[in-house]
Amino acid sequence: MLEKTTKIKQRYDELTDLIVKPEIIADNNEWKKLVKERNSIEDIALAHDKLEKLVKEKEQTESVIANEKDHEMKKLFEDELFEINKNIEKLEEEIKVLLLPKDENDESDVIVEIRAAAGGEESALFGAVLMKMYTRFAERKHWKVEMIDVSETELGGIKEAVFSIKGKNAYKYLKYESGVHRVQRVPETETQGRVHTSTATVAILPEVQDVDFEINDKDIKIDTYRSSGAGGQHVNKTDSAIRITHFPTGIVVACQDERSQIKNRERAMSILKAKLYDYYKTQQDKEYAENRRSQVGTGDRSERIRTYNYPQGRITDHRINYSVYNMNDFLDGDIEEMSDELQREDQKRKLEQAGN
Repeated sequence: MLEKTTKIKQRYDELTDLIVKPEIIADNNEWKKLVKERNSIEDIALAHDKLEKLVKEKEQTESVIANEKDHEMKKLFEDELFEINKNIEKLEEEIKVLLLPKDENDESDVIVEIRAAAGGEESALFGAVLMKMYTRFAERKHWKVEMIDVSETELGGIKEAVFSIKGKNAYKYLKYESGVHRVQRVPETETQGRVHTSTATVAILPEVQDVDFEINDKDIKIDTYRSSGAGGQHVNKTDSAIRITHFPTGIVVACQDERSQIKNRERAMSILKAKLYDYYKTQQDKEYAENRRSQVGTGDRSERIRTYNYPQGRITDHRINYSVYNMNDFLDGDIEEMSDELQREDQKRKLEQAGN
């Protein structure tokens, strides 16, 4: 395993020296690029150092055992060698995971889109529950949430909500949330006590900073309109909200969160870039496209990645057949156990594909 990590460790040390050089620091873009590369391999470099230390300890212990004449002392060293081998085996498994190809967007901030699907008003109310769940999760991680566009119903549900979450590895933790979420519960509006099934769709898009394509002015139409959300009289009296339509793809984005039309326009363009990045990536990568379509789907009740069964207090992710029974905590943002399990299953699948 050390032969696989040695070159990475050497590159890590090289980058560590480079990022403190005055000429590199003076070039901010180059410095950021090198720091990002260093951060991306830091875990492997640290694991390499630990493994190297354990291998030396193993060799030294084996040498002592070979020369030890006292039976009791020899047994003690053999027990120590057993523990060292266990630690080496465990660390090598961790390194195998670290060496898997990384998703280039794992460190990105995200744009979250939640839409009511099947189930009418109950679907919209469930959409509001999901929005609270993700914002509470972000708060637990000390991430920043920015609301972009929310379309509410009279009963407090949401037809559609778009917001950004900014924080370290936000996409890594949230990317598995894309898809159809199904809820089974007795709606507040139900007088007969019957359990209803409704759905809402969630899309998680990486918020890309640098993209390889430009948006031509002739390909878009920008409309202004009066904001309808919170914000007081100022919001309602000025045409500060922005809607951008991209003709080649049919993608439409809107932003009304800021009071400034300029800021709303900048934010809307940022969202459009993220959506276009996702759109063109799906065109280039069939596997990615199939995964995303199968996850998000149409919002039909029969399509689901996860079910929230209120009567049983159970949340089940159908992709990995994994359930948790902490409904209240889960909906209050305690979703990390599920997220970790999804990551482990994804890593397991990739290791099998790599033949490890």
